[in-house]
Amino acid sequence: MPGSVDPLSSTHGAGSGGAGSPPIAAIPVRHPGRWVMGVVVAVLLAMLVNTLAFSHTVRSGQVQPRFQWGIVGQYFTSAPVLRGLVVTLELTVISMAIGIALGVLLAILRLSPNPLLAGASWLYIWFFRGTPVLVQLLFWYALSYVYPQLTLGVPFGPAFVHLDANTLITPFVAAIMGLALNEAAYMAEIVRAGIQSVDIGQSEAAQSVGMSRLMTLRHIVLPQAMRLIIPPTGNETISMLKTSSLASVTAVTELLLSVQNIYSRTYQTVPLLMVASLWYLIVTSVLTVGQHYLEVRYSRGSAQQTPLTLFQRFRLSFLPSHVNPSTIPSAMIEGRSFGE
Repeated sequence: MPGSVDPLSSTHGAGSGGAGSPPIAAIPVRHPGRWVMGVVVAVLLAMLVNTLAFSHTVRSGQVQPRFQWGIVGQYFTSAPVLRGLVVTLELTVISMAIGIALGVLLAILRLSPNPLLAGASWLYIWFFRGTPVLVQLLFWYALSYVYPQLTLGVPFGPAFVHLDANTLITPFVAAIMGLALNEAAYMAEIVRAGIQSVDIGQSEAAQSVGMSRLMTLRHIVLPQAMRLIIPPTGNETISMLKTSSLASVTAVTELLLSVQNIYSRTYQTVPLLMVASLWYLIVTSVLTVGQHYLEVRYSRGSAQQTPLTLFQRFRLSFLPSHVNPSTIPSAMIEGRSFGE
């Protein structure tokens, strides 16, 4: 219309100095603190690499590498160490599977309107979270002293099955029971928190269309609660991997006890402990990657973005400027400030 002024063109003219004016040169914000901290971290990393790879010490009048990496490489894939690693993985997988299944059941019972079921679940969680896992392992290992025979039959009546406790509860079974039953108490609280995070209106809506409580829990509540259950469950799995080293007190030859048996003969304590530490780090890294992709899967449709992995941050930091941004995952674009 005559006499009207386009606000966009007016604003543009005021900001750019009018037609024919040179464009404003955008100066990026400087972050000197980041550079200082980066230099400090780089120096610390250089010192760490130097002491791990190049430092030496004097033993028996001879100059030798401090960490004896040759011995680490010698035993890293030795048969006793690999057998111990397999036992550690078996303990972790079986204990977590039992712990998760029992934890889900305990969480459902804890939320039950039946006070007897809710009270029994609370009592279980209170006991197993309140006593150290090492004490529980020792208790199950010594169960035969209290119950030499395990019986099955009518309550307060005759028994039909008699089992020898020493034969039934081997050191491996005792370790599984101690680790799994303790883990179930923690998983119960994790699952309960995830279930309670889902809006109660969704459960009411599902029940209003005829869905049972179990169907509502399975098809409506748990799929949404998984977004909050997965991260702490991943942490519990990694913790279980390391806690399985306590099974050595029940004479289970897992990874730690395997290297202990070796350095008790060779007196090469530090190199063998480095072997165990490296294997724990490798398995933990694999579990961390798996946890990340599970979080990505169950966070679809959520407003919150899953944190970037270290590899994704590295890619984003050194991404070529000619790459089309539309091909970059949205989570990486939004998290680009991490690499600035």
